[in-house]
Amino acid sequence: MALKNILTTTLVSGAIAAGSLWAYNKYEGRELIPTAEPAKAIFENVKYSETPGAVAMVDFEKAATKASPAVVHIKTTMKAKQSARMSQLPKEFREFFGPGFGENGQEPAPQRGSGSGVLISKDGYIITNNHVVDGATEVIVTLNNKTDFKAKVIGTDPSTDLAVVKIEGKDFPVINFTNSDDVHLGQWVLAIGYPLNLETTVTSGIVSAKARNIGINSRNSSSAIESFIQTDAAINPGNSGGALVNTEGDLIGINSAIASPTGSYAGYGYAIPSNLVRRVANDIVKYGSAKRAYLGIMFPNDQMSAEERAKNNIKEGNGVYVLEVAKGSTAAEAGVEKGDFITKLNGVEINSGTELMGKIGSMQPGEKIAISFTHNGNEKTVTATLKGASGEYASVKSQVVEELGANLENLSPEQASKLNIPSGVIVKQLGDGVLSEQTRMRDGFIITKVNGNNVASIDQLKEALKKGGNSAVITGVYPSDPKEEYQYALNDLNG
Repeated sequence: MALKNILTTTLVSGAIAAGSLWAYNKYEGRELIPTAEPAKAIFENVKYSETPGAVAMVDFEKAATKASPAVVHIKTTMKAKQSARMSQLPKEFREFFGPGFGENGQEPAPQRGSGSGVLISKDGYIITNNHVVDGATEVIVTLNNKTDFKAKVIGTDPSTDLAVVKIEGKDFPVINFTNSDDVHLGQWVLAIGYPLNLETTVTSGIVSAKARNIGINSRNSSSAIESFIQTDAAINPGNSGGALVNTEGDLIGINSAIASPTGSYAGYGYAIPSNLVRRVANDIVKYGSAKRAYLGIMFPNDQMSAEERAKNNIKEGNGVYVLEVAKGSTAAEAGVEKGDFITKLNGVEINSGTELMGKIGSMQPGEKIAISFTHNGNEKTVTATLKGASGEYASVKSQVVEELGANLENLSPEQASKLNIPSGVIVKQLGDGVLSEQTRMRDGFIITKVNGNNVASIDQLKEALKKGGNSAVITGVYPSDPKEEYQYALNDLNG
């Protein structure tokens, strides 16, 4: 197995079809085995506790009452996809029927989906999953009190499977966030949402694992961030985007996926930690997409076998083994070297690459972090500042994104004068690429700055992106309102 296929790269990002309902529908090849065994006479001498009230009862009513009003039902409409058989017809026949028509010349009915969301601000911002609203032409939000609102998608982040939508109004009920780092195994939790198109539904369970990586976000992003909270609270299609709360009714995660051989609940659900949710949501509201912090190391895949580790000369030890350090990265400036083990971040022990990714994912560029690592058996702790770029790896060809997935054109002096702006680059038409995948940018946008520096031509735009490393903030205006500036954050522009 090639090294690149068994490594997880932390360009460590910070940051996470009808139906828009997403179930993790396999156990990665593992067979489901019944656990029941024939009854045996092994309980003959069991003694039961005689102490009344030995187990304290957990009251879920307070948490459900507090959190439920902030959890909403999201219904989406999407353009119907052309049938596979129709797409196989010769071009002249497809043109005869016209675009978007089915095999019988009839336009297919739109596809509809259902999910959940959580109100995070009194003025109507709602966090949900990217897969709930991805591709939606219409989004309707129904509050807990049955009031309907038409919603606007503010921004999405496929790498974390998060999105923010907004409804107009004020004094909406909101959820209270709590620190997901404080979540512990065995802790009681409630899942709240709208599964299977039902009304508000509350289920209970415990936290059965933390820092889980199930590989589901990599389907829609080449730089996926996964560090899920795993729970056995019943989660079904439609719960996506809903709340996972503690017994105080405070948010510890956004429900995102289930592990199931059938597509329905089979024992395991996965939620995006609230610390990562808060960081991504704040970025989307402010920039329209998520900015990320990078540590700048490569580390082995957590699922790598002992044989694979030995084959690639990967040492055993406490913490996360460092395979490579990017030049100019946060890790390099902290003194981390190849072969070291990162053991703690901000004093908290790190035991896996997934856990490391989740911690960095919840932080912002510019944030200071205490990195503890062992070098030649000696542990040291260094405070460093997280960067918005991973740095340059010797094993990865660093290159600027030459193709942003758009037709670009220099803004002429006449056009600039008319709009009363100094210069810029026009995004004539968006196609498949970084701009359409990571932002809500529309055709006609005029890029005026990259990372605060003016750009007057396509060449200057490319040079500014190259200097920016792995990430950039693009500033510009739309011709319809050149006085209002918009910002879009771009990530993973190298390698």
